[in-house]
Formats: sequence, C-alpha cells, structure tokens
Amino acid sequence: METRRDYLKIIGAVGATCTFPFPADELYGQEQHTHGHFNVPVVAPFEPRFFTVAEGLVIARVADLIIPATDTPGAVAAGVPQYVDSVVSQNPRQQAVFREGIAWLDAEAVRFHEKKFVELQREEQIDILTPLSASADAGHLDSPGPKFFGAMKNLTADGYYTSYTGLVQELGYQGNQALSRFEGCVHEH
Repeated sequence: METRRDYLKIIGAVGATCTFPFPADELYGQEQHTHGHFNVPVVAPFEPRFFTVAEGLVIARVADLIIPATDTPGAVAAGVPQYVDSVVSQNPRQQAVFREGIAWLDAEAVRFHEKKFVELQREEQIDILTPLSASADAGHLDSPGPKFFGAMKNLTADGYYTSYTGLVQELGYQGNQALSRFEGCVHEH
C-alpha cells in the first residue's frame, strides 16, 4: 500500500512552511476542536462562495492530486475544496490568482490533450502539474500556472493539516496533554 509520503513525492512535497492568509485563530481544524474533544466533521456537498461549479471541480481535482486518499482520507474527504473556496472568497488578490490559474490550467490541457483539465487521465494531469510544482517551489511565480499551483499547494496543506482528518487521523494529534516524559523523534527517517 502506498503511503501519503509516496503520493506527495508525485507532485512535490507540500511546502515546509505554510502561509496562512488569515488569522491563526481561524484555522480550519479549530472549528472541529473544543476543550480537548474532537467532533468528527461531516463533509457534505457545499454551495461555493466564490468558485463556479466547473472551477470547483478543478480545485477538487488538484487538491486530490496533491493529497490523495491513502490509508487515511485525502484532501477532498477532509473538505479542502470548501476550505480553499472559503479562503479565496475573502481575498481579492487570491481570487485573481485562482481565476487566472484555472483558466491557464484548462488552456494547457486543451493545448496538449484537446480536453479540459478535469477530463484528462490522472497521469496527464500530473504531467501538467509537475513542472508547475517545480516552478512554484523554486519561487518562479511570474506566470499564472506556477502562481496558482503554489497558492493551491499551500492552501491544500493548510486546509488538510488543520482539518480533523489531517490533524487527528493523519498526524495523530490527541489534543493538549501533559506528558510525564518526552519520547523525542521515534519515526524512521
């Protein structure tokens, strides 16, 4: 069985430092955590605040390629598309980045494969996203594709790893606890 780490290598590791475009007390997962008890969120269909239905499908597909389901749920099951829509709906600068980036992504898909991005096979989608990831990671954010993918990768990581799924199921966070001793790093490198 492939692990989350194996999948993250496909598109490139999620940024080591995520940039939160909103106050820290508004982190996505904090809505699910109160006083040491976790309420498992129910991710249901949602009415987008900013994206069109077609744009929402692109956002969901890219999020799923960045953090797919493995032995734990992936980005879509964790509600990342809703999270991205919520953040982008509040930020006009991000709105332009996402609209231009989604249009660029569809244009590239049509140019190379004569289909829109969401109609492509997984491998074809990854072939388009991989150079975007490399450009974004290198800080080459001078065109709509890398700028969009860099923002999408950061928001996907932010949304996933602050959600119940990412924080509790993936990372094993159990809430604030007093420890009698600190084990240190116990995982393999």
